[in-house]
Amino acid sequence: MIPKTIFDKIWENHVVKEIDGGPSILYIDRHFIHEVTSPQAFGGLKRRGLKVFRPEKTFATCDHNVPTINQHQPIKDPLSAIPVEELRKNTAENGIRYFPLGNPSNGVVHIIGPELGITQCGMTIVCGDSHTSTHGALGNIAFGIGTSEVEMVLATQTLLQTKPKQMLVKIEGKLNKGVGAKDIILHIISKLGTSGGTGYFLEFAGSTIEQLSMEERMTICNMSIEMGARGGLIAPDHTTFEYLKGREYSPEGEKGEIGAKWDKAVEKWNKLKSDSGCTYDSVHLFSAEEIEPMITYGTNPSMAIPVDSSIPKAHPEDTSLSRALEYMGFQSDKKIAGHKIDYVFLGSCTNGRVEDFRAFVSLVKGRQKAPHVTAWLVPGSKMVEKQIEEEGLGDILRKAGFEVRQPGCSACLGMNDDKIPAGKYAVSTSNRNFEGRQGPGARTLLAGPLVAAAAAVTGVITDPRELI
Repeated sequence: MIPKTIFDKIWENHVVKEIDGGPSILYIDRHFIHEVTSPQAFGGLKRRGLKVFRPEKTFATCDHNVPTINQHQPIKDPLSAIPVEELRKNTAENGIRYFPLGNPSNGVVHIIGPELGITQCGMTIVCGDSHTSTHGALGNIAFGIGTSEVEMVLATQTLLQTKPKQMLVKIEGKLNKGVGAKDIILHIISKLGTSGGTGYFLEFAGSTIEQLSMEERMTICNMSIEMGARGGLIAPDHTTFEYLKGREYSPEGEKGEIGAKWDKAVEKWNKLKSDSGCTYDSVHLFSAEEIEPMITYGTNPSMAIPVDSSIPKAHPEDTSLSRALEYMGFQSDKKIAGHKIDYVFLGSCTNGRVEDFRAFVSLVKGRQKAPHVTAWLVPGSKMVEKQIEEEGLGDILRKAGFEVRQPGCSACLGMNDDKIPAGKYAVSTSNRNFEGRQGPGARTLLAGPLVAAAAAVTGVITDPRELI
């Protein structure tokens, strides 16, 4: 028997038909939709007189356009209100399960999927959103699709796909103090570049990955596409099963208790491992001991350095770096630590989970927010919002001068009210730092929750290890 990767096993189990000399028709287990990329797809179905083929396989939430304060009130901005209303109507007309604003299950699409147990193991998962790769942390082939493909999945529950190459990214060793999952993935991207994963699907493995929590694994898979990869995945293990156990949509026994169905599911999921001796098209090895708290200085996620380092020097022929430094207002060879910042954003599908808030609180507890810093702390879901209050994190944050907002994509992207003003510096736990990503002219510095917390209380870029 030929040894297979976990990707091979899931892919082969979902191929409906292979087209000679062309792509495969792939069955899709879970389809997530939101208000931005679904209206046109539903419109296409209507024009063609088609119905949603398997509505029970699609789950909807509003997240991109929603405000993160006063969610009990109507959305004021018509450019945001209209697509949210369209989502409500389209899901109602097609019998699709929808989690609207205020619903206990509402939140950012890539956060609610796993936390509700809709995302399980060994699945194919798609969404009209590039960071669908997040779901790969539970051992899935999960990737973002375009609006025309959203329409295809709604109509057929399948998708035409060409099988990508496979890359193994292995990280071994124990992480240093103050280093988290965001630092791991920023370190990897800084070494491999934003095109290092182009044409590949990534498998993250090694002792470092095995030691991470599910939420940390999601952060890593979330940003796999920032390397140009189609997606990233991690083989499920005991950590995965414990995370999924008892979730609302997880397999259960006949009486709603964990039982026979759960045991059968775990037995199946336990086989989702890459075989010994399987081959990859590319392999990259990293040592955990070499990873430090990271922060970006430029205009793509590969422009990242340890927070105690100096900004690289731009060579005359490197026009992209020169342009990035000009946009950011940074100088080569100057330490990035100590630079004054204006905003801090904790949230997004990358770092909007309760563990991210716990990490942030661990550093700000007993301290005060810097007076000149505007901080937007945005939980990724209603469930996270509830956990924050139940664990007393909200009280600690408010005593430190912070405000916890309501769930949404918020300042991850300039598509709602939470935009960073032009020229202002924002230390952000989101996933992209392109020009204007957080608002026209905004200057984004990507970092993890600890680096963000350190900046929030000092008012400047600070190595969190100095405050731990």
